[in-house]
Amino acid sequence: MGKPSRVNQTTLSDFLLLGISEWPEEQTLLFVIFLGMYLVTMMGNLLIILAITSDPHLHTPMYFFLANLSITDACFTSASIPKMLVNMHTQSQSISYSGCFAQLYFLLVFGGLDNLLLAVMAYDRYVAICQPLHYSTAMSPQLCALMLSICWALTNCPALTHTLLLTRLMTVENQSRVSEFLLLGIPIQPEQQGVFFALFLGMYLTTVLGNLLILLLIRLDSRLHNPMYFFLSHLALTDITFSSVTVPKMLVIMQTKCKSIPYAGCLSQTCFFILLADLDSFLITTMAYDRYVAICHPLHYTTIMSQSVCVTLVLGSWVIACACALLHTLLLARLSFCADNTIPYFFCDLAALLKLSCSDTSLNQLVIFTAGLTAIMLPFVCILVSYGHIGATILRVPSAKGIYKALSTCGSHLSVVTLYYGAIIGVYFLPSSNSTNDSNIISSLMYTVVTPMLNPFIYSLRNKDMKGALRKLLSKRTYSSN
Repeated sequence: MGKPSRVNQTTLSDFLLLGISEWPEEQTLLFVIFLGMYLVTMMGNLLIILAITSDPHLHTPMYFFLANLSITDACFTSASIPKMLVNMHTQSQSISYSGCFAQLYFLLVFGGLDNLLLAVMAYDRYVAICQPLHYSTAMSPQLCALMLSICWALTNCPALTHTLLLTRLMTVENQSRVSEFLLLGIPIQPEQQGVFFALFLGMYLTTVLGNLLILLLIRLDSRLHNPMYFFLSHLALTDITFSSVTVPKMLVIMQTKCKSIPYAGCLSQTCFFILLADLDSFLITTMAYDRYVAICHPLHYTTIMSQSVCVTLVLGSWVIACACALLHTLLLARLSFCADNTIPYFFCDLAALLKLSCSDTSLNQLVIFTAGLTAIMLPFVCILVSYGHIGATILRVPSAKGIYKALSTCGSHLSVVTLYYGAIIGVYFLPSSNSTNDSNIISSLMYTVVTPMLNPFIYSLRNKDMKGALRKLLSKRTYSSN
């Protein structure tokens, strides 16, 4: 391993804001002008919010977005003007280090949110004028809330990125960065390396080929062009990529006995691992919601699960997963790694990297639990609730056929859900003292290798429509060869 590079860094305790004018005699006049403009902004937007919330006639998508725009404008102005007025009044130009970064973050968030809300309002007017008959369907309350959530996620992601990158440039502590890490891999005997290499290679090829077959069948068969298989195609693509992030490197280590991975490669693997794991979680949740709507609200299925809603759900899953992965990676990049660079896993696991750091990881641990609740626990609860409603709806039919249908609908899905989420919760959310390193490795193998391999069988190859599409494809191949 190369010698760690050391970077000596210092930081300022505060910054100086020069303001608008350096002439003292102009300060009072400018103070009055900007105070009046700020009060008009706040009172005007508060009046809009009060009018919309109090009048039921204004409870429409247009005014829903307008109310959120008013809140955003009030917050955007409050991020900068009060500090400017205080500086004018007190003749103090200083702003603390943390205050400066907080101000920057909120300006980026509310400035970007303002732009996105204006774009959403323009889309709302386009639908209302150009497609008035479909307005109530296209701009449903659920879709409006989802669009607002995506706007918030899209603005928080770049704002957080800029702020954390800027914070990283001004770190107070001396940092030591290792040039590479060592992945110990799976704890197996040398004479068993060949057997396990063949086993994991076979599982990886099964995962890739099985999910590629799903993508091919959905693409070629027009009967599979519906929301359920739209989500399934994205899940198949995610599973292929998810396995490819960790398994090829593990196979290379088994074959070459070279256990090193560069620092940048380790962080990249961590980033893509978190991104695809969270995306997998969100896609499984959207599929559970799709089945819930299909079984519990069959008459409204085409309306609720429209093409725009499906695309928005997938896009929202990508945005939130990217935000979580970027947040974890940037917080990880600011840590120092001093002496020990050995990772007792077969991939760059976030929890293992935090144990190696000689910096304070309390913020990273806090983000793991908070972001984990959003990306893992909340979807898990939503899946259980969805399948609970599915089972309750089917069991209302007092027949053995209804019970069998409930078990066949929920049983296989819940088995993979339990396997996937149970392994993740066991590794990242249970106290480390309750589990050994070997058990953590086994749990990691379950959701990184086994679950992506099982998904083609659980979600599709047991499905009649997929079997029909496969027979149709094989019959075409047989006919063309003859």
